[in-house]
Amino acid sequence: MKSEFKKQLLIIAHAPSANTRLLRDAAFQGASHPDLEQVHCVVKAPLEAGPEDALACDAILLGTTENLGYMSGALKDFFDRSYYPVIEKKQGLPCALYIRAGHDGTGTQRAVESIVTGLRWRWVQPPLILRGEWQPLFTDQVEELSMTLAFSVESGIV
Repeated sequence: MKSEFKKQLLIIAHAPSANTRLLRDAAFQGASHPDLEQVHCVVKAPLEAGPEDALACDAILLGTTENLGYMSGALKDFFDRSYYPVIEKKQGLPCALYIRAGHDGTGTQRAVESIVTGLRWRWVQPPLILRGEWQPLFTDQVEELSMTLAFSVESGIV
């Protein structure tokens, strides 16, 4: 399906709860804005995604929960399986991150940033940390993040 589009945005989102599924769906909605004509969005759970998905995309949006001050084990598993197969082939890959954090999310942010730095991917904007109790506004923020990434990819500014 990628051949119909010039660019592919991959969303890898850990979504173990109803609220995190809302975030994943908001990310897809943002990346599927009707004005985006040259971007195709693919959404995968981290345990379903692999290096072939990262190699096929033109940008990546990562979504994770804060688990014991770290990223989800599922997202870490994706990185463990994909790191070496993609490190030399996807340097400079535009990326963004959202974290659903019950606490402060800084440990999660540091962990993901460390891996992304090693991969030499390029942040399109600072990570979005959705802290504290659930707020409906979180979905709007994730949708905006995803839309910004998708429009940036389509316009070629990233």
